[in-house]
Amino acid sequence: MKIKLLVLIPFLFFMKNSSDEAVFWGKNGHRVTGKIAEKHLTRKAKRSIDKLLKGQSLAFVSTYADEIKSDKKYNKYYSWHYVNMNLDQNYEEAEKNPKGDLVTGIDACIGVLKNKMSSEEEKVFHLKMLVHLIGDLHQPMHIGRKEDKGGNNIQVEWFGRGTNLHRVWDTNMIDDWEMSYIELADNADDLSKRQKESIEKGTVIDWVNEVHEVTNEVYNSVKKGENLRYRYSYNHFGTVRTQLQKGGIRLAKVLNDIFD
Repeated sequence: MKIKLLVLIPFLFFMKNSSDEAVFWGKNGHRVTGKIAEKHLTRKAKRSIDKLLKGQSLAFVSTYADEIKSDKKYNKYYSWHYVNMNLDQNYEEAEKNPKGDLVTGIDACIGVLKNKMSSEEEKVFHLKMLVHLIGDLHQPMHIGRKEDKGGNNIQVEWFGRGTNLHRVWDTNMIDDWEMSYIELADNADDLSKRQKESIEKGTVIDWVNEVHEVTNEVYNSVKKGENLRYRYSYNHFGTVRTQLQKGGIRLAKVLNDIFD
């Protein structure tokens, strides 16, 4: 009987987590974005950030906004992690969540960090949130349809194991690559100055609308219940890497604008 229980418990654990709602890049994804951002900070911005975070890296604090979800006092920030949009809409046209969304959350963080009257505690909290939210913005399923919770309700398989479309893009493809966040960040594409400047252009809303075009492609990339394997990763992991790199470059741009 003990042997049977040992086999059953991990199975039940997996089944529970395969259907739980996931609304964030996995930890490695967020850390990649934070690590890449650090490479593009100005010296002045880096000094200001180091002072606020007391030496902790952007990669280290990048998962903070998910960690606090276990504390009910932070429930009001939950809607900051995503935007719900129909596939044929842009952000300006979409119905807005009265509780806020990714765009309003990012704007709020920037406002606190720029406000000279904000306390150090407020600035530290909103800096950690901002690092995470810029990462979330670049995960295509964070700008998904309301009816399926950004792909969380689209059940698929990953190498024969139950998961959902959101989790495939959050975690499954990244974890199966079996590289640390430092290795993934260090192996980001080499970009010219012109390419980097092109990524930095635009507003947060422009970036949301751009990523939403990728969201459309993701929805069209699978059929419900499909068993995704090597071919899916081969076709789409390059997009994951691009989104992580864009998130890092744009995070640095936002932080440089705030602290320079």
